[in-house]
Amino acid sequence: MSKAHVLVVDDEKDIRELVKEILEDEGYDVSLAEGGEAARKALQHRRPDLVLLDIWMPDVDGITLLKEWAQGGRADFPVIMISGHGTVETAVEATRLGAYDFLEKPLSLAKLLLTVRRALEADRLRFENLGLRAQARPLTEPTGGAEVTKKLRDQLTRIAKTDAWVLIQGEAGTGKKVCARFIHANSARAEGPIIDVGVGSLTRENAAMELFGCEESGQIHYGRLERANGGTLFLDEIGDMDREIQARLLGVLQTRSFRRVGGTEAVQLDVRIIAATRKDLAQAVAESRFREDLYYQLNVVPVHVPPLRSRREDVPELLNYYVSEFAERDGLPYRSFSFAAQNRLRNYDWPGNIRELKNLVQRMLILGSGPVIEVEEVEAALGQLSKPGRTQAGFNYDMPLRQARELFERAYFEHQLQEAGGAISTVAKNAGMERTHLYRKLKALGIGLKEDGKS
Repeated sequence: MSKAHVLVVDDEKDIRELVKEILEDEGYDVSLAEGGEAARKALQHRRPDLVLLDIWMPDVDGITLLKEWAQGGRADFPVIMISGHGTVETAVEATRLGAYDFLEKPLSLAKLLLTVRRALEADRLRFENLGLRAQARPLTEPTGGAEVTKKLRDQLTRIAKTDAWVLIQGEAGTGKKVCARFIHANSARAEGPIIDVGVGSLTRENAAMELFGCEESGQIHYGRLERANGGTLFLDEIGDMDREIQARLLGVLQTRSFRRVGGTEAVQLDVRIIAATRKDLAQAVAESRFREDLYYQLNVVPVHVPPLRSRREDVPELLNYYVSEFAERDGLPYRSFSFAAQNRLRNYDWPGNIRELKNLVQRMLILGSGPVIEVEEVEAALGQLSKPGRTQAGFNYDMPLRQARELFERAYFEHQLQEAGGAISTVAKNAGMERTHLYRKLKALGIGLKEDGKS
């Protein structure tokens, strides 16, 4: 299992060595820096998962370092301040700058270990929840009792016990991201981060900085690859990657190292790669749209996620799951599907797969009324699905305007993402919005592109 990397910055050698010994006994990987300048150099060499930072040091004090690291509102890693001469004002200032906590010397062993564990867990959840915060109860595994679903879960469980790289293929909306998260959660890397890269959002201009990070004017900005160190990197819709970016990524995967943009030192890479695509990559290779060497680097263990129409037995369970989710998340009235309604939806072909089912449930809870969803309401909804430029009747006018508008906008944009296969440029064009404005709107609505966009 990969160890969390802790950087201890303190000018007192005895304290540095003592903390190092304590943390290593608990299974952490520990680096030491005897002052502020040494800490700066250590950060160039490797991104820490956590920093224990002394305040009073002869060269550069801890508060000054914290200000440097907290540019943009918070540090890129949790920082725990330590001091033998702290004041309330100093602790308040450190917290304002983004420090996770403040420990006084002499250090309490129990409090030190507890604070370190909590800080690492909080930071891990912060990254993992970026694409999940829109969901109250995100799916944690392929859901359903169909035989093909059971076989898929069994396959993913076996894969999770290895550290092999995985290529997940399947139609849009089948739940490829859920499969990736299931593998990570059941692997030896489960305590490490799982970092998502929405390949469709990468351009030639931003790809290098987004993936590799950069060093500029003495500041270090860590990229997705470095943030995933010790854990899993999920490359969502790898088939959409630009050929030039493919070549750069291939070099990194072959050498297991990279340099930040503007940097001079190689950064070692310890990640598991899980890639996903809705496209036939073998065909893309044959047509020279995807690099053959990168394809074989990624396709160590292939996984195919079946479409929903081939596992119709899962539909009732998925319907109940999403009804409960939206009732819990959005406060929508709980409505159950009648047996006849469930049977009709079992026999629907679901071209948009699970994502289409999820969006249909959300719309019916928003726009319908009554405790039970009957087959007639389902037939009407399915009929509307086939009509371009459709409108919805039967809207619930009893809810407050703000809630109604937010729920409608969320349903609207989730539908647009579904129709566009997660392509943000297409959604922006169809909605008549600038991409930057659309990103802000989706973020405000709690729609995670990496979760809902293309998996």
